[in-house]
Amino acid sequence: MIVATSSRMVVLAVLASLALAACSSSGTSTAPSAAATSPGSIAPASVAPGSAAPSTAAGPLPPTGAVTLQGAGATFPAPLYMSWFQTYGDLYSNVKIDYQANGSGAGITAITQGTVDFGASDAAMKDTEMAALPAGKKLFHFPTALGAVVAIYNLPDVPKLQLDASTIAGIYLGKIAKWNDPAIVAINTGVTLPDLAILVVHRSDGSGTTNTFTTYLDTVDPTWHSSVGAGKEVKWPTGIGASGNDGVATAVKQTPGAIGYVDLSVATSTHLTSAYVKNADGSYVPGSTDGVTAAAQAAVDKVPADFRAAPIINGAGATTYPIASYTYLLVYADQTDATKGQALVAFIHWALTDGQAAEAPLGYAPLPAQVDQQALAQLHLVTTDGAPIWP
Repeated sequence: MIVATSSRMVVLAVLASLALAACSSSGTSTAPSAAATSPGSIAPASVAPGSAAPSTAAGPLPPTGAVTLQGAGATFPAPLYMSWFQTYGDLYSNVKIDYQANGSGAGITAITQGTVDFGASDAAMKDTEMAALPAGKKLFHFPTALGAVVAIYNLPDVPKLQLDASTIAGIYLGKIAKWNDPAIVAINTGVTLPDLAILVVHRSDGSGTTNTFTTYLDTVDPTWHSSVGAGKEVKWPTGIGASGNDGVATAVKQTPGAIGYVDLSVATSTHLTSAYVKNADGSYVPGSTDGVTAAAQAAVDKVPADFRAAPIINGAGATTYPIASYTYLLVYADQTDATKGQALVAFIHWALTDGQAAEAPLGYAPLPAQVDQQALAQLHLVTTDGAPIWP
């Protein structure tokens, strides 16, 4: 049985369909050999762009005895991870995965301190954070999915709202304080905007979602860049804080005139409307898995060998959504517990192959094929006592 801590329910239909697909493949999945894909470069795609490798060959299996894995971190992928853990537990009832969705910052702290078997973060660890790992320890980033960070708002009489870089930055800087501000009115022709104060809601905890959103603001607005900057935590010029993506969504939902930022899956599950955002091509686009896929494909050649990619901001393409990022599992290269290491490698392999089918229905974009293949190649490098767990 798999257990995960989160306030959102798993989409049962997705679980059922994914479990059926996994069972029909007899638990087998594709993975490239270490020789086929060198660890330092992105492998060429062998399947359609934007989709993960198909399941056609046997991969690593979990141990036969009972094992429990502890994880903590990002709230951004929590619905996806809940789905994965439940489905994987249906396949392998001896494997239990406990996950605390308490924010990317907490996930990085937990894996650094060794209090969990894996961490989770939407923000790749910085060099300074990598340097803080225990002496002699190496840590891998495994990308699992991509998502959009969307601007949710509570204006029941405004079903479609357009925002651009200057209006989003102006709102979060506190310079645009009402919804009928001329700057917002000018880019929403024909829309009646209320004379209502804007309540800005932001995260109060260390957050990869915040890192992505503030990287966008830092990129598009010189004032934001010089006065606030980007990161998992920043000194906000205005607004109120809420914990987790769910906390931000709840605050926005309860307050007319509020605006906040969350991942697309949260906006979808909470039935909150999100703004159309102007992209680099000048088009106003909604947050969508297709828009994130387009952003990821345009930037696939920029993914570094260690996967510590920056958020994908203002990617090229008419349909590209301009605020997107990868999310990661954080795993030590050498596993001190051989049984847990075997269970972890087997689960990550499943997530990178069969598990990718659950992503789009839950509001995430699957990994580009090139990135997925490279992540599978990296999985061969996870060891226990120096010996590969999956040779």
